[in-house]
Amino acid sequence: MKILIPIKRVNDYNVKVRPNQANTDVDLSNVKMAMNPFCEIAVEEAIRLKEAGKADEIVVVTIGDDKHQEQLRTALALGADRALHVKTDITLQPLDVAKTLAKVYERESANLVIMGKVGIDGDHNQTGQMFAALTNLPQATFASEIEINGNDVQVTREIDGGLETLTAEMPAVITTDLRLNEPRYASLPNIMKAKRKPLEELSLDELNVNVESKVTTLKVESPPQRQEGVKVENVEQLVDKLRNEAKVI
Repeated sequence: MKILIPIKRVNDYNVKVRPNQANTDVDLSNVKMAMNPFCEIAVEEAIRLKEAGKADEIVVVTIGDDKHQEQLRTALALGADRALHVKTDITLQPLDVAKTLAKVYERESANLVIMGKVGIDGDHNQTGQMFAALTNLPQATFASEIEINGNDVQVTREIDGGLETLTAEMPAVITTDLRLNEPRYASLPNIMKAKRKPLEELSLDELNVNVESKVTTLKVESPPQRQEGVKVENVEQLVDKLRNEAKVI
């Protein structure tokens, strides 16, 4: 069984980002970049499935400029078998990402696609669902547990009311939630081995993908500064402040 893992390069989640001076985008100059945390969870789950004898090959793919190869090498060091880099200097929106991944999926004929439920930069939560629609594959989003039985995959997912269990026939698409697993760290020997693992470069033209921006960013600004909270002595004071100061009741 082959597992395809799309990964994304984002700012490190410990870094506080700010708008640039023109308020046209986020200022990423001199900002530490890393693999999207939800993508790390997807890679970890694929490795665990391979270690359990449920998968034979793990392929990771990313879309972006040359700097994105750093995250591919990280995934290879963690345990992925080979990597695909779709090179472009254009920042793709979720629909174009989904179209590109659909072409990669057709090329690879993977049995299972596992990806992060959301990127922590744009916070769109759209790519997995769009990809499933474009490829006409069953999908299970926000997975907190994955179990493979033969040609079926059983996914426990988190919903507002608690947990929901779905069973889908592979090939299928799964997006990962935080509680699925705890990603491992790459060891130094595996980091060295990753340099010798295959990394193939592709282009949007080779995949026959037409990029068309449908969303225009008008302005990027920081959220308003939150005021410091106050402590109240009793319920009556709380109700008074909610009614007369916050004016929410």
